[in-house]
Amino acid sequence: MITMNTISISRRKFAQILGAGATAALVRPTFSFANQPEHVSATSNAVRLSANENPYGPSPSALKAMTDSFGLSCRYPDEHNNVLIEKLAKLNNVSHDQILLGDGSGEILKLCAETFTGKQRGALVVAVPTFEAILLNASANGADVVKVPLTGSFAHDLPKMMAAAKGGLIYVCNPNNPTASITPKDELRDFVEKTPRGTMILVDEAYFHYADSPDYESMIPLVQDHPSLIVSRTFSKIYGMAGLRCGYCVAQKETLERIRPHQMWDSVNIMALTAGSASLDDPEQVPNGQRLNNEAKTFTIGELNKMGYKTIPSQANFIMFDCKRPVLPLIKAMKDRNVHVGRLFPPVPNHMRVTIGKKSEMESFLNAFKQVMA
Repeated sequence: MITMNTISISRRKFAQILGAGATAALVRPTFSFANQPEHVSATSNAVRLSANENPYGPSPSALKAMTDSFGLSCRYPDEHNNVLIEKLAKLNNVSHDQILLGDGSGEILKLCAETFTGKQRGALVVAVPTFEAILLNASANGADVVKVPLTGSFAHDLPKMMAAAKGGLIYVCNPNNPTASITPKDELRDFVEKTPRGTMILVDEAYFHYADSPDYESMIPLVQDHPSLIVSRTFSKIYGMAGLRCGYCVAQKETLERIRPHQMWDSVNIMALTAGSASLDDPEQVPNGQRLNNEAKTFTIGELNKMGYKTIPSQANFIMFDCKRPVLPLIKAMKDRNVHVGRLFPPVPNHMRVTIGKKSEMESFLNAFKQVMA
């Protein structure tokens, strides 16, 4: 008979519960960052470059924290919730009550749409193209959605976005998904300074860790002086935890108090909390992820340039480039060759979005792309 009287369960005990096969899927025998297994997609041996995931996975210490958390799964996650918030507050130089955790940054976006948009609150103002989840959230909340095209340099057209806002919420994804482009820091800082009170601004920094341009910076330092500003982050990208769902936002205490009533209690599970906390303690996770992404991205962009295809300057873990013809048939043809790339984005119908995977995966992408374009 198996009992749950102890806080931790040994891996051997866990194997007895779930069977050796399940354990092999959940617990990796070694924790080498660079040599973790290739992503296994729903389609066998397919190369998955469609969802901007980190192919190297979580930190070795995060993987250990996950297995160590098995025995805590019978407990509510309040204590670990507070531990992660404290670490994030210290990391971002803010106070504990200026951090709100979410079930991925997707929950943060949903909460902001529910709190700050609607028939009585105002519209959602967004760029096009951009990350579209929040558009659906706002529409479900009964809000109008105002779409403002990106500029010729694929930055947010901030003056037009400000002119379109009458209360409600302005959403700025920076770096932007799907274009991997940035809105310059001086323009965005000036925009935050000048946006009238009563109009909320949500800056989505999901890809913050990949941006290395001198024209880019986080907006978190501005939160202290701007009650209308919210900045969201995620553990899905550089920390390799897309499947665990852990994100957060930084805002003033009073702003978060408006958001909290819309949130489900304990929405982040204990495995994600412990993995997130361990990830922040690993000094190698971020620089390793940046280095490996840059190496594979530089290689891929160089090969595409040789073929005559120009990419939008990328500040993320994905690229978008002009295929010079409608991309939808190309996406299908790539999938037929077991290489999955991003979907069609109607405002840029000739552009393909491709996640940067491991170099071997990018070689597979390039080989398939050459066949398709031939």
